[in-house]
Amino acid sequence: MGVRLHLAVSLALGARTLALDLASDADVIGLVGPSGAGKSTLLRVVAGLERRAAGHVSFGGEVWQDAATFVPAHQRGIGWVPQDGVLFPHLSVRDNLAYAARAPIAPVAERLGVTALLDRRPRNLSGGERQRVALGRALCAGPRLLLLDEPFSALDRPLRARLAADVADWARAHRVPILLVTHDERDLAPFGAEVWEVGAAGVARVA
Repeated sequence: MGVRLHLAVSLALGARTLALDLASDADVIGLVGPSGAGKSTLLRVVAGLERRAAGHVSFGGEVWQDAATFVPAHQRGIGWVPQDGVLFPHLSVRDNLAYAARAPIAPVAERLGVTALLDRRPRNLSGGERQRVALGRALCAGPRLLLLDEPFSALDRPLRARLAADVADWARAHRVPILLVTHDERDLAPFGAEVWEVGAAGVARVA
């Protein structure tokens, strides 16, 4: 598998302009850098959620954005897990996983350790449990590309390492590439990720 991702965009963020130029064939791209540098914004641009960005975005040879084209988010086949792991509060864990699912939810629930939570509502989950359910919902959707924004941050270190390994195994088995934002580069170890740093000068490959 390969991301075959090309991103060359600029976006005004307050008093500064964020310029992003990234081209990669890696299966997993890890995005690191200081808070506020623009890592989450980069994911939003790829997802089609940041219309203010100007420039070019393509994936797998398909142009998602340029001067004449803008493919909306729901047509990009993205599995999106934001930092806050937003769930539908009125739905059970089971129904959150089943929302727009294109694959059986039981294997994903078991892999992520949420089978015992299927009948609960999000208000009755811990932060780490909500994060795992949000991740599971993205996997069940059968994405072409996973965008993960600090997906393990609410978990303790042993569970964090185990879940990262499980997601890496799932992605390899299903041939789904990943862009993963993290403040802890240990999260990237199970993925064998190509690492890019987002900073004031833009984005540059560091490993």
